[in-house]
Amino acid sequence: MARFIKTKNSHMKKEQKDFSYFQLKLREHIDSSFPDRSNDTKFIEQRARWAANAYEGAFRSGNPIPECEEIANSILFEGLHFSKFDSLFDVLTYEFADLFFEFEHRDFALKILPECQEVFAKYDLVDDFAYTTEYDFLYTELTGFIAIWIENNGIR
Repeated sequence: MARFIKTKNSHMKKEQKDFSYFQLKLREHIDSSFPDRSNDTKFIEQRARWAANAYEGAFRSGNPIPECEEIANSILFEGLHFSKFDSLFDVLTYEFADLFFEFEHRDFALKILPECQEVFAKYDLVDDFAYTTEYDFLYTELTGFIAIWIENNGIR
């Protein structure tokens, strides 16, 4: 019985480590590309747990580690490939570089993100949206929207 408990505890530590790894990985991605969801700890923990379980299951099924990682990542990042925030950040960086110091792009993108929801709502923002021709239209529309918004409200 003591041997079983020791093995079980070792497994629990390994599972906990996997969960922490995936939780950190997802948190970094969300903080970087989906900062408006940074406080959604329930979502982050649930996804990390699913990814850790998927990794563990794939590993136990005999899959190579890179494949286990790929399976876990597909669950971890599902629906989190296209980022409204990243799109805004790109538009600000490339189209409005002369108006901002480099460190201001992120803050302004966070400030204007809620204002841009109507623009984003016109598009079907699936994971691979950035690789479609529709993305070019969104980019152009965001550029115009931001120019008008800055003209009416300023950048400060």
